[in-house]
Amino acid sequence: MREEYTSINSDSDVEFRYAYRLTKREFRGITAYGIEIERKDYVGLKSVNLERESIDIISIHRHKVKQLLMKLYSNQVSPVHLIDIVGSYADEHAYEFDLGVDEKVIN
Repeated sequence: MREEYTSINSDSDVEFRYAYRLTKREFRGITAYGIEIERKDYVGLKSVNLERESIDIISIHRHKVKQLLMKLYSNQVSPVHLIDIVGSYADEHAYEFDLGVDEKVIN
């Protein structure tokens, strides 16, 4: 499952295409949601630059990650800054995965 939001900006002769993606994967038997940001730069039809960064495991709560994704999209955050902005948030929510594993063991 991938949910994606895109935006296109330009500066004189360069077009910047951003893609903000909500990602989903399994982590220790638990569904984890993450974010990927991609930027492609074009001069005319020629791709001249590609930057991509992601954090695969942010939270077990889709709505929390989606809110974060929408903030990044609204503020046109570059892939270069994803780790700086979201890294501490992911660290703060790492406990969710421990709780999720404990719940699976109990059930």
